[in-house]
Amino acid sequence: MGFLLYLIVGGIIGWLAGLILGKDVPGGIIGNIIAGIIGAWIGGALFGNWGPTMAGIAIVPALIGAIILVLVLSLIMGAMARGRKS
Repeated sequence: MGFLLYLIVGGIIGWLAGLILGKDVPGGIIGNIIAGIIGAWIGGALFGNWGPTMAGIAIVPALIGAIILVLVLSLIMGAMARGRKS
């Protein structure tokens, strides 16, 4: 049950990051879950584990980390798309 909750929280964090930035996370629901979990790892590494936690994920650092991840991914995807057009 804990792992399922971990995936759900990761998906919500990834979805919120995409919503805040106004960018879609590639891969739909699976992409949101991956962005949320990797974002939690990035946020925890950069900012520590402070604030409210759910399913072992510190929400605020995870959200900030997921926003960073989605922003970097959107920049890379945009550069790749521009590279194909030329």
